[in-house]
Amino acid sequence: MRSRLPATSSLRWRLTAWVAGVLLVSAAVMFVVIYRDTGDQLRGQIDRDIAGDVSQLKQSLVTSGADTPRQAALVAGRYVDSQPFSTSSSLMFVLVPGAGTVSNHPEVFGGGSRPDGGETEAEQARENALGRRLRVPSIGYSTRIVPDVGAVRILERRFSVGGLSVVAGVGEPLTTVSRAERGIADAFVLAGALILAIALLASYLAGARVSAPLRRMAAVAARVDAGDLEPRIPTSHARNDEVRALADAFNHMLDRLADAFAGQREFVADASHELRTPLTVIRGQLEVLAALPDPSSDEVRRVERLVQAEIQRMSRLVDDLLLLAQSEQTDFLRTEPIELVTFIEELWDGVSLTAERQFELDAVPRGSLLADPDRLAQALRNLARNAIEHTAAPDGLVRLELEHVQPDRIRFAVIDDGPGIPAGELERIFERFHRTDPARTRAAGGAGLGLAIVRAIADADGGRAYAGAAPDAPGACLALELPGFTPVPTPPSHVRTAVRSQPVAARG
Repeated sequence: MRSRLPATSSLRWRLTAWVAGVLLVSAAVMFVVIYRDTGDQLRGQIDRDIAGDVSQLKQSLVTSGADTPRQAALVAGRYVDSQPFSTSSSLMFVLVPGAGTVSNHPEVFGGGSRPDGGETEAEQARENALGRRLRVPSIGYSTRIVPDVGAVRILERRFSVGGLSVVAGVGEPLTTVSRAERGIADAFVLAGALILAIALLASYLAGARVSAPLRRMAAVAARVDAGDLEPRIPTSHARNDEVRALADAFNHMLDRLADAFAGQREFVADASHELRTPLTVIRGQLEVLAALPDPSSDEVRRVERLVQAEIQRMSRLVDDLLLLAQSEQTDFLRTEPIELVTFIEELWDGVSLTAERQFELDAVPRGSLLADPDRLAQALRNLARNAIEHTAAPDGLVRLELEHVQPDRIRFAVIDDGPGIPAGELERIFERFHRTDPARTRAAGGAGLGLAIVRAIADADGGRAYAGAAPDAPGACLALELPGFTPVPTPPSHVRTAVRSQPVAARG
């Protein structure tokens, strides 16, 4: 059935065809079981009936005292004549050696010589041949064709009567069995046709109801494929089934897809704008230099310095963009055990050389962290650079605190005493190219990718990055929480303070 269904047939027709096939197979199996069971029960009842009749016939002959074939035939004749044959009664016969066949229906034993009832000579000859076969004993149960009667279930038994070997037989027509089987077949055909019609209609309506939301999904998917991300699949709160779950999942997927496309468009626009700015500066400076008929060496060196600065800015931007693109790959991180105390102390010593600020390092929990040392160092430097950019020299606070927050997680928090972060910006500061202060220049504020890189590293390592207010003073607290920490139960190191006087590094 499946091979006959066209590939383009709808779900409704497929469901209807499958229901029809299952019903037909089930009805066929049920019909065979009931048909055969009914026939077997009726045949068993007939066998029991004719067995009782044969026993009674045998008993009448054995107790009659007949000792000659003629006497035995007379006794048998009186018994069978008392039970005349009809289509609803039994066929009785006794085969007596030397006296022939005694029966309540002697015509069936080939006694007719002329055709009767409009039969032809050939038909009469065929009936006579069948009758003569009945005179040949077949001890036990058998099913034979009896002329003018049809199929008859016969039981024959051999026994002795006054020294004679007599065969007594009783047969019952199988017309009742045939009528019962035909009745079952007719009932199954009628009821099966009615049930099949109702089932086909119900399955078609059910298929139409089930496939309706799928067709709506297909229509929405076609519009999405054409570039329209606005349509959604309507869902009803009254139903709570697989269709609604699929529709909700589909709508959620479209929401994420729309957000991804919007983010991609914003990302491309912001990246283009960030790259266009240094290119415009480079082009303008080269045009100024080219417009001078005889530029001085000082002017050439000035233009060179500006062009080199803008090229470095573009290089950093491209490197950050490549890093963000690689963060979605499986081999982005190369994790290894990191001895945390030594790693953090050396890292923070290096950070303290980059600006003139009040750098502080809190107690470092002893233990090892399973992470990528290069990416972890990059994330912590970006957090420190963000704090440096939002604090003033020389006393601006940039503090790194570490806390063992869960059995296998550790939190790195960079705290500053700058202006803080507005509540509405706490989540957005980790977005690409986002700045909390739109008035900040790119020269002072960078491209806005540093914190986006921090979040990408956290997500890749199974951690999280988040922001909040400083706990004890005005300012911000930017935290990086990572798994994979194995503590060592020893006393932590003491708080260290480092003050350095160096130019502020540009934000990455």
